[in-house]
Amino acid sequence: MWRLLVVSVLVPLLLWSSGVSAASGVLVGRSGAAALANAALRPDTPPDGANDWSCAPSPAHPRPVVLVHGTVENMTYNWFALAPLLADEGYCVFAFNYGQRPGRVVGLPGSRLAGGVAPIAESAAELAAFVDEVRYRTGAAEVDLVGHSQGGLMPRHYLKFLGGAAAVHHLVALAPPNHGTTVLGLSRLPGVPELLAAGLGESVADQVVGSDFLRALNAGGDTVPGVRYTVIATRYDEVVTPYTSAFLDGPEVTNITLQRLCGPAHASEHLAVPFDQAALRHVLNALDPAHARPVACGLALPVVGG
Repeated sequence: MWRLLVVSVLVPLLLWSSGVSAASGVLVGRSGAAALANAALRPDTPPDGANDWSCAPSPAHPRPVVLVHGTVENMTYNWFALAPLLADEGYCVFAFNYGQRPGRVVGLPGSRLAGGVAPIAESAAELAAFVDEVRYRTGAAEVDLVGHSQGGLMPRHYLKFLGGAAAVHHLVALAPPNHGTTVLGLSRLPGVPELLAAGLGESVADQVVGSDFLRALNAGGDTVPGVRYTVIATRYDEVVTPYTSAFLDGPEVTNITLQRLCGPAHASEHLAVPFDQAALRHVLNALDPAHARPVACGLALPVVGG
């Protein structure tokens, strides 16, 4: 029944979602709804534009971009908009699924196995191995990382504890819980972090304010030398609360709030950020500041993006 729903209702979104806006240089139509349809129809496949292992980095973009999905997400869904956009811009783009747990039933419709549910330190080791493979097969000395939610937080463990600072030039994080989330204040209630971990995976407990993981990660400072950081957050984040928890302190850090430029009517929240044209333009500008272009603030909606 659900496949019939996808075919009859959501497939038209996929047919609509292949254009590039000449004015903004950002893919249009690749919304969160279209991403969900794509994940249902093509589960567990790399997003368009990603994982071409014959890709040779160009002088204009010498660093491959590795995309890191969020909690209870996967590469198919999370990078439906950004992967083809980066490939169209001439980047070598790579994505992977991490932190999976056999038998877990939560996750995206159409996904055989949700990702990002294992303890974050274990997932960081998976990222380290994937980055090593990308560097080896492309011949690149360094990569840039772009992550959503946990995908923006987890790489910091890799950078700080697993030697990743020598392999990464820039970490661009979309709505990451860098200093933890209060889960709309629920984390203060006894037993709530444990219940969340039981239902959504051990990584959720690691992301709650005051967790042992976060205390160790943030001890001695938010950043490591030699790596640039860009954080892109939204005031309407309902997952990372307060939204300012996303921001980092330290040298080589740029913190961006979408509504600061686009205004309060820009309604993208946590799930919509990877499909938000303004956020995607900020990503492109962060990766290639020498060719930065103005951010276009169009219609942006919760979950769907803009």
